[in-house]
Amino acid sequence: MNIQLTKSLSLALIAILLTGCGLFGGDEDEDKFANLSTEEQFYQRALDQLNSQNFRGSIETYQALESRFPFGRFADQAQIEVVYAYYRNNDLEASRAAADRFIRLHPENDNVDYAFYMKGLASFTEDGGFINRFLPVDQTKRDPGRAEESFADFSQLLALYPDSPYAADARARMVYLRNNLAAYEIHVANYYIERSAYIAALRRGQYVVENFQETPAVADGVAIMVECYLRLGLNGLADTSLSLLKENYPEHASIDNGGDFIIRTEITNPSLLYTVSFGLLGDNRGNPPLAPTQRPRNSGSEEIINTQLAPRNQKRSWFDILTFGLFS
Repeated sequence: MNIQLTKSLSLALIAILLTGCGLFGGDEDEDKFANLSTEEQFYQRALDQLNSQNFRGSIETYQALESRFPFGRFADQAQIEVVYAYYRNNDLEASRAAADRFIRLHPENDNVDYAFYMKGLASFTEDGGFINRFLPVDQTKRDPGRAEESFADFSQLLALYPDSPYAADARARMVYLRNNLAAYEIHVANYYIERSAYIAALRRGQYVVENFQETPAVADGVAIMVECYLRLGLNGLADTSLSLLKENYPEHASIDNGGDFIIRTEITNPSLLYTVSFGLLGDNRGNPPLAPTQRPRNSGSEEIINTQLAPRNQKRSWFDILTFGLFS
């Protein structure tokens, strides 16, 4: 009898706990919308919250509207407005996801151009970052992933909807992004030069010249080509690139008053103290000799072949042959 009573009390206690969870969990959300019954009331509540900058509350109301009236006349509008609500709430990944969802579900909607624009704007804003509002961070030295995504989204907007009211702003942002992407390539090229990776640096400079015309970084790209050609001993190509640089960018910092190219002599060479102290102590600059600026008479492979062939022209002694050359 006692055992049965204990079981009954346990079941009653569990039921009370479950009921309490419902009262203090899921029912709390229901209470928020207890006085809302129609789709229009939900939409007006969400819009009022959005206009009063209660972005988190508006997101919840838009979600409740869509869950209760998925095929109502305000459902499409709620799905596009929640994109903006997420963006203003600084939930940029959710804003991009909501924009993608709207584009997928409503490709013929009149507001689909806005979805493309907000998708690009979310990537553009995230590339700036919250910390950059307070710290002087060079955007051209950061990972270009978000900038490339934003540029692609804005490009898609202009390709599909060139007359969109958001096209002008998207085009202006694309100019800014393109300049940053070009400058990023120059930073990478300089990094390679400082580490004597001249072919890699040359390719970066060529990439800027070929793909980022009309950006300020083109002049730096040509200067990098000149320096890399000089260091690789390709003097003819260096002269051609230098002529191009002097003709189009005569005031560039790499050209001295006499019209000669200024080749850098300092490269990054961090000392052990500098590395261990994370740059707080020591120095990371060196002054090594310049790399060769002329081609050798023979290529490296020819010198190896000649070196290997030279011993064969000499007559070997019997002792050298018997000991396999170990005691020659």
